[in-house]
Amino acid sequence: MSDKYFFKGRRTPKPAYGESGYNTKRAAKLGTEALPLILSVQTEARQHEVAAMVAEQQLFANITIDADKPENIVDLTGLLNKPKAVTSEAKPNRNDACPCGSGKKYKKCCGA
Repeated sequence: MSDKYFFKGRRTPKPAYGESGYNTKRAAKLGTEALPLILSVQTEARQHEVAAMVAEQQLFANITIDADKPENIVDLTGLLNKPKAVTSEAKPNRNDACPCGSGKKYKKCCGA
């Protein structure tokens, strides 16, 4: 339907400039140069281990050593253990062979 004849001849308003286009106000991604990870460990040996993990994943982090505080590498473990998307196998079509191995068509065996 044309804008010209929509709702008694009134034209639809154009969207404001800020509502469309690129999102210029998005937050920086965690682990980049703009927003590095902030990690704390208790020993210098552990610092080298964590620094190796960070370098392997090509991330940026500020690692501090403080023996009084407990270790805090939650942000790093969250980035390393991202949840995977769950995928399932497609259901067979009606005329395909049944996956149970009976040799019958799916519609005559398990699809009924």
